[in-house]
Amino acid sequence: MFDIKWIRDNAEAFDAGLRNRGLEPASAKVLELDDARRRHLTKLQEAQSRRNAVSKEIGKAKGAKDEALAQQLMAEVAELKEVIQGGEEEERQLTTALESALAVIPNLPREDVPVGKDEMGNTEVRRVGEPRTFDFAPKQHFEIGEALGLMDFETAGKVSGARFVFLKGAIARLERAIASFMLDLHTGRATEKLGGYTEVNPPLLVRDEAAYGTGNLPKFAEDLFQTTNGYWLIPTAEVSLTNVVRERILDEAELPIRLTAWTPCFRSEAGAAGKDTRGMIRQHQFSKVELVSITTPEESFSEHERMTNCAEEVLRRLGLPYRTMLLCTGDMGFASQKTYDIEVWLPGQDAYREISSCSVCGDFQARRMGARYRPKGAKDVRFVHTLNGSGLAVGRTLVAVLENYQQADGSVIIPEVLQPYMGGVTRIEAV
Repeated sequence: MFDIKWIRDNAEAFDAGLRNRGLEPASAKVLELDDARRRHLTKLQEAQSRRNAVSKEIGKAKGAKDEALAQQLMAEVAELKEVIQGGEEEERQLTTALESALAVIPNLPREDVPVGKDEMGNTEVRRVGEPRTFDFAPKQHFEIGEALGLMDFETAGKVSGARFVFLKGAIARLERAIASFMLDLHTGRATEKLGGYTEVNPPLLVRDEAAYGTGNLPKFAEDLFQTTNGYWLIPTAEVSLTNVVRERILDEAELPIRLTAWTPCFRSEAGAAGKDTRGMIRQHQFSKVELVSITTPEESFSEHERMTNCAEEVLRRLGLPYRTMLLCTGDMGFASQKTYDIEVWLPGQDAYREISSCSVCGDFQARRMGARYRPKGAKDVRFVHTLNGSGLAVGRTLVAVLENYQQADGSVIIPEVLQPYMGGVTRIEAV
């Protein structure tokens, strides 16, 4: 959400940012709605002032025993009352129209974000690790899992439909081991180098206001699942975690707030027909370890680099090759000012695939949530800055482990850092 005053003062910069995203300028439409609302507010205030003045004149007329004038003034007050009541309803409509227009406009990219139309405009920042050389044709994860008898898409299809899976036995435990390892790493139990995140077990169902706060509503309602009583299933724990500061005024000493959670996530995958229809890459239900930071404007961009490093550390510890991409303006998410995508190497696909997105959103979400803080020694309050990232997508990390650690005989070696979480098991073999 944008500050309408900022748009008034920076209309050209606002439109330029939208053009960089590949969108049409919007300042003219927004400011037209704003002008109509402000003009109406002026008329409404004039009517209220006139009503107050006339009410005082009524007393004077009655004191002077001028009943005719008093009746005339009382009639005017009654008329003004109807005008004001109707005007207040029109004010609500004009405010709603303005807020609705602003609600679907994405955040503006930072100046250091490359301008581009789509993923072809993304820039590689770094590449870590060398893809393994196989002496056999590497299989994709679903081929490995089905051959092991531990990944069942057919039964899941009968129970729930497409884009679901039953994980069994050692692979089910491996997914849990991956998530536990990530949480231990991010909370500092596995290392003192990074850490700093507080583990949270958040709600999976949220209200309209929470989904609106992070930018999922109203524009992306079709990407979400909604229950019959109106709650939304979270597409990521970002929604629950970021909204913990909703409608709050924090002290600067409380910042930064760093939160992490391992949750199921639910997405309708609207518009994804034909994409990754086999396997676990794109499912309606998946699990993810989320990272969220709430910080001051001065610290948000260094926090972004820190968060990205925390996500990358998971892959480094697992020994999985990856590359980090700086997304261009046309490929960024709705609420993002700047985003790094981390892509892991999948030998079965002979390609890098996204496993994490780490974004800094500035005060875009904070304005939608009413999340502010009071700087030390200051009377005024400011909006916080919010950040979010996957640390990592657990299902896709499972995919990467299966494909990168597969063996010629169909078994899978367990990465050393995960073996303690697997009860000492070092290899997954066919049931």
